[in-house]
Amino acid sequence: MASSLRTRRGRARLRAVALIGIDGSGKTTQAHLLAEALTAAGHPATYHRNAGGRRWLGRLAQRVGRPDAQRLVGRDGLLAVESVLRWLAIALALVSCLVTGRTAVMDRWSACQYASIRAHGGQRWERLARVGYRVFPSPRVTFLLTLDPAEAYRRIERRGTDHESMRWLTAADAAYRSLPEYAGFVVVDGSGTPEEVSRRIRAHLSEWLPDDPPALAGPGPEDTPRPAGGAGRDGPVPAQARP
Repeated sequence: MASSLRTRRGRARLRAVALIGIDGSGKTTQAHLLAEALTAAGHPATYHRNAGGRRWLGRLAQRVGRPDAQRLVGRDGLLAVESVLRWLAIALALVSCLVTGRTAVMDRWSACQYASIRAHGGQRWERLARVGYRVFPSPRVTFLLTLDPAEAYRRIERRGTDHESMRWLTAADAAYRSLPEYAGFVVVDGSGTPEEVSRRIRAHLSEWLPDDPPALAGPGPEDTPRPAGGAGRDGPVPAQARP
């Protein structure tokens, strides 16, 4: 009886799960798949894309003849816009799930902003961002999807909706690994098919998901089949790991 009560209480605390990583690592695809899997397992979940607006600014920059968002608004302007827009997106997502009682599956989290700031070399902005983002409760689990920047670059080029340089992807990859929260991330190898990566993620959430869930949807725009490999921590990590 006590064990059953502990299980119910543990499940009730699955309020938010976050997926982070460099562009092209498969965050969006895996966040959608995880929301579907949780909902199918009886834990209604909602996907939330907590974007910072950099892709939109990049498209705007190209329309007015600038090569990228940073050339349009400057480094500090870009980091300020990103920080504010992502803060608002996360706040709305958390309020929505508080009202509905659904699990929030976060495609990007505050760590994404800290990594972006570090990759841009704007460390003074990180201190300000951390003050603002401190109001948010930590997700139950934060998954860091890792992928070789060269493969991430190829995925981005194949999807054809935006562009990232190898220099930026390499800097962002290093930035995630340098964060003080890194030790609390559940690191998942983002290479392989979407189904393979999804199984790696679900293995860390076995308290809420069945051991052998039904087959999920096929590849999304950020993923293509690749041989398994790359960085990552093998084997389940306790779900209580937090950033």
